[in-house]
Amino acid sequence: MCVTKYSAFSVLPSKLAPVLFTCHRVTVLQATPTLLRRFGSQLVKSTVLSASTSLRVLALGGEPFPSLTVLKNWIGKGNKTQIFNIYGITEVSSWATFYRIPEKILNSTLKCELPVPLGFPLLGTVVEVRDADGFTIQEGSGQVFLGGKNRVCFLDDEVTVPLGTMRATGDFVTIRGGEIFFLGRKDSQIKRHGKRLNIELVQQVAEGLDQIESCAVTWYNQEKLILFIVTKDDVAKDLIFKELQKHLPNHAIPDELVLIDTLPFTSHGKVDVSELNKIYLDSVNLTQNKLSGKEDLWEKLQCLWKSTLSLPEDVKVPEDSLFLNSGGDSLKSVRLLSEIEQLVGTPIPGLLEVILNSSILEIHSYILQTVFAVEDLTFTKMYATKRKFSDTDEEEAIGKSLQQRSTLPFSYKDINAFIALSRGSQILSVNSTELGHYPLACSPDLISQTNIKNVKSSNPSALIGKSRGRSHVAKVSAEGNPVTKVEKMELCVRWRSDTGKCVDASPLVVIPAADNSSATVYIGSHSHRMKAVELRSGKVKWEQILGDRIESSACVSVCGNFIVVGCYNGLVYVLKSNSGETHWMFTTEDTVKSSATVDPTTGLVYIGSHDQHVYALDIYKKKCIWKLKCEGTVFSSPCLSLNPHHLYCATLGGLLLAVNPTTGNTVWKHCCGKPLFSSPRCCQQYICIGCVDGNLFCFTHSGEQVWQFSTSGPIFSSPCTSASEQEIFFGSHDCFIYCCNLKGHLQWKFETTSRVYATPFAFRNHNGNSEMLLAAASTDGKLWILGSESGQLQNVYELPGEVFSSPVIWESVLIIGCRNNYIYCLDLLSGTQN
Repeated sequence: MCVTKYSAFSVLPSKLAPVLFTCHRVTVLQATPTLLRRFGSQLVKSTVLSASTSLRVLALGGEPFPSLTVLKNWIGKGNKTQIFNIYGITEVSSWATFYRIPEKILNSTLKCELPVPLGFPLLGTVVEVRDADGFTIQEGSGQVFLGGKNRVCFLDDEVTVPLGTMRATGDFVTIRGGEIFFLGRKDSQIKRHGKRLNIELVQQVAEGLDQIESCAVTWYNQEKLILFIVTKDDVAKDLIFKELQKHLPNHAIPDELVLIDTLPFTSHGKVDVSELNKIYLDSVNLTQNKLSGKEDLWEKLQCLWKSTLSLPEDVKVPEDSLFLNSGGDSLKSVRLLSEIEQLVGTPIPGLLEVILNSSILEIHSYILQTVFAVEDLTFTKMYATKRKFSDTDEEEAIGKSLQQRSTLPFSYKDINAFIALSRGSQILSVNSTELGHYPLACSPDLISQTNIKNVKSSNPSALIGKSRGRSHVAKVSAEGNPVTKVEKMELCVRWRSDTGKCVDASPLVVIPAADNSSATVYIGSHSHRMKAVELRSGKVKWEQILGDRIESSACVSVCGNFIVVGCYNGLVYVLKSNSGETHWMFTTEDTVKSSATVDPTTGLVYIGSHDQHVYALDIYKKKCIWKLKCEGTVFSSPCLSLNPHHLYCATLGGLLLAVNPTTGNTVWKHCCGKPLFSSPRCCQQYICIGCVDGNLFCFTHSGEQVWQFSTSGPIFSSPCTSASEQEIFFGSHDCFIYCCNLKGHLQWKFETTSRVYATPFAFRNHNGNSEMLLAAASTDGKLWILGSESGQLQNVYELPGEVFSSPVIWESVLIIGCRNNYIYCLDLLSGTQN
């Protein structure tokens, strides 16, 4: 007898076991491991897998097989049931392989941590393991493909399927010595705290604890690792948490533990992940909705703070704790904002800036003032002592809006001819005649805007072809066959340079027109170091220690003699490009993470600050020309358009502003509703910017919204345009890289293995067939090289740390920063592989 009706398990599993194995004497049971867990380990041991059980065969499939340690704990002494691991997918009519667990392992009293193989193919079944490029492998890791000459199953709208079709399973395995071992589902492989983690490992370890009856793990919103637990007795969560800390590495410790009475499951007998997520959300809402008034706020705020930062519940948060210094980041700050607003039941304008810049006590005070209209002197007093401008003359000059001449404040003899490259394929080419050999897929309009004279503009049609309109990227052919020949872009490290701490800034590459071989990389680090490194050799030209962490990316002055960079201490540093010596320091009133932008027609430098202002600086006269209050923290980098002459700025308050670069007056502004971490990017027709609500917005230069394109996650990545300005590339926290056309229609999207924070970079293949390519980085450290027209994967390279820096490419060299403290320079090499 075989049990296939699962609904009975959810009703009374304790009463069902005696019915099945005592009354009806069931001999064969096929089930998911989750269904077996529903009985509870004690009932399984005493009834289902006891010595007197009627069950001859137990076949477990549909989910990862339990660890052998857990399985042996389920088996009663003297039990003779044959236990099988069965594996398969619906697309090939279910089961495809089987493996019988040897009796000597089941009967052994020794602890066994050996993995369980998937076993042998059933009759008429073909099993292949393919790598990321579609090649069949006999050793190593890859994805399982299943099929067979007569194993045909119709999916969705299919009416015919070629015989021998191989179906991708989405399951990753490793082959060792001819045996296949399951690693996990694609969506079970995550990168957390800079390290790779299979979340099923957490479940296996948790199941092995004496206090836990059954459990399940979810990666909630790709942000939180939640462990759901059914305990054997009334056990405190703190005790379980401490036990997990003994058996799991730090990066695998769950963010939260949720105690539940029973695991929910689907009609197919698998854990219902969507229902678990609802349970978690309900538990969060239940906790938050108990806010009775302002007296309850401090305690609830601490709970949200600890939950967002994954801190133990029994930890007391000091009043002077700063969010970013406690392990927070941009995405977590948005999550904390959302949870606080949900807690108090109303939007709180300006709170995100307070979270990013203030202590938890100041955050509490700000909420009291804003929501409960309580005059709290703590917040007012602390903000009254904010840094003031050090130079009285500067402040007087700032208060006036000065008309700027269209001519530069220096003669052309002072200008060094150069090309400067920064994130998002942005190009500044000054007095250079070298663009005829230029390898980048850059915008001709952008080149003409940012050049002063003697610029050769390339023909757009020669740079890029029409988009093919692919909706997704296929790593194997449409028929399911492996790719037999592919043009690949290989990456290998040329050099790396240690900065001492995380490198989140993006590189600036400056190439002198007179000597390409003396190109220099300028980049800062959280170690306070600003470095100038020779691009070709990796030799450090100079290193300057600034006053605090550097997340701002550098900008070169229009004369080429200075480098401008912002700092956490609120200063904007102007350094001599050849020596690193300080030319000038300008003081803002808060942290500067924004990257500067230069106006090639006036030489002015524009930069934003967390003090909610954008500044126009004359670095030659060492004074501020104007400052504009932007109604929100300016995290992103200003973007300049010369036709029309607008400066575009974005705030964490959700405002996109068009500003007159000469006067500092606002031309127009648009409220996007949610914070803007992405930097605006403009072309001849439009301005585009990403938003944390998952939308990419497109506006005309007069401020009219043309369209918006929606993704499934927040967009921190800044847009990058193709050479023809007909395609827009960007990344999202939904783990996709997107390509849209100027009408906002999806051309293709490519799925990565982690969130995409950095800005992509479009470039021409310098070594190969001159095809247009796209480089992008995901936060798990992977560098993705794609065909920009189709999104076809060329290659992927993994750095040994998280990446928030954006890549920059010159000729056949890629430069990027990494959170393992290093700057990397990689050679891009083309070649055909069979």
